[in-house]
Amino acid sequence: MAFIDYYKILEVDKKASDKDIKKAYRKLARKYHPDLNPNDKIAEKKFKEINEANEVLSNPENRKKYDQYGKDWQHAEQFEKAKQQQQGSRRQGSYQSADDIFGDSGYSDFFESMFGGRASGRSRQQVKFRGQDFNAELQLDLKDVYTTHKRTLTINGKNIRLTIPAGVKNGQVIKIKDHGGEGINGGPRGDLYIKFSITNRSNFRLDKNNLYKTIDLDLYTAVLGGNITVDTFDGKVQLKVKPETQNGTKVKLKGKGFPVYKKEGSFGDLYITYRVQIPTNLSDREKNIFKELQKIRRS
Repeated sequence: MAFIDYYKILEVDKKASDKDIKKAYRKLARKYHPDLNPNDKIAEKKFKEINEANEVLSNPENRKKYDQYGKDWQHAEQFEKAKQQQQGSRRQGSYQSADDIFGDSGYSDFFESMFGGRASGRSRQQVKFRGQDFNAELQLDLKDVYTTHKRTLTINGKNIRLTIPAGVKNGQVIKIKDHGGEGINGGPRGDLYIKFSITNRSNFRLDKNNLYKTIDLDLYTAVLGGNITVDTFDGKVQLKVKPETQNGTKVKLKGKGFPVYKKEGSFGDLYITYRVQIPTNLSDREKNIFKELQKIRRS
């Protein structure tokens, strides 16, 4: 397998911070995203390379292995075990040099023999190794996770169709079994871990499964009561305001909150806070009426 310079793909320096890598990935992913470059094979290939590079460099452990072992980074653990065995042989007086173990061909041939390539004689073993786990971040808006829906992700050049359950939370990680890297010598595939990054562009505040919203209430409706129309997350509802409602009064709309994760038909509540508005730009007649009311209240 040819060496791929992931730093070059993301256009960052090898000393780049995690923040720099994340910023570079988002910038390039937007630039080469298939939705923005329809029928562009070059952009599609570039998008796949960017995702692959991000999966490695955004993971501190994988990045460390990549920096040390290059194209053989996925087999770093096996290489470390081999070095430990070599050190053990030294302690037992049967020292072998790196050239004795690896020969002139270097590390790559060693990995080939480890994984069923060119080992010979009795030492030839078909050791099975589990595939690498993949990590991906999916950016969604709050409205996107209000209902269960399907979405296609491109991971390492492969399209994966998955169902996103309603009510998934920001920062939540879900595992999709057997959608990671291929195993070696018939070993099981790795898993795919997806982390959700959810932004909230609505005028609702989410806390657990409950939604919160503040609405303006005119003075006259607050004093006399009446019916108003308020927005919920999934439509409008009629709400009855009691007479003499005070500023800051809270009312609960049961079941009008956010869906509970993996509990179909179960929702949190919506809490409405009234913010009573004092009228401005009063006419002379309105001022006189308020003065009369003031006299009545004081008498």
